Amino acid sequence: MPVPLAPYPAPVPVPLTPSNGAQSQLVCSGCRNLLLYPLGATSVCCAVCNVVTAVPPPGTEMAQLLCGGCHTLLMYIRGATSVQCSCCHTINLALDANQVAHVNCGNCHMLLMYQYGASSVKCAVCNFVTPVGVTHATIAQKLRN
Repeated sequence: MPVPLAPYPAPVPVPLTPSNGAQSQLVCSGCRNLLLYPLGATSVCCAVCNVVTAVPPPGTEMAQLLCGGCHTLLMYIRGATSVQCSCCHTINLALDANQVAHVNCGNCHMLLMYQYGASSVKCAVCNFVTPVGVTHATIAQKLRN
């Protein structure tokens, strides 16, 4: 006599994200697409190119910039001084948010912000080009205080 087979138990759905829904993101090391992954994952497989990208350790702060050569979104560990693009191999300078300076426009006195190392900054209001340097930045700092 045949033995009746019991139905398989219904599969228990495995949540893709933790119960609080926390997710993070990183850029695929293969095709450079933005990947979302649940917190706690150690690696992510890209659905587009199937490349497995390692997730940085927890607590590692990440930053983003656009490549100056090909405009690809790059992600890197915050604090790095430069980032090489894996697409066009351009080496991009990675500036922290605190690596900017302020100076007042030499014509209309609008407060301008520029990256350290710039030799001048053009005002978006009056189009005047203000030369910048240590002496100009120092003067602007004293004027603000």
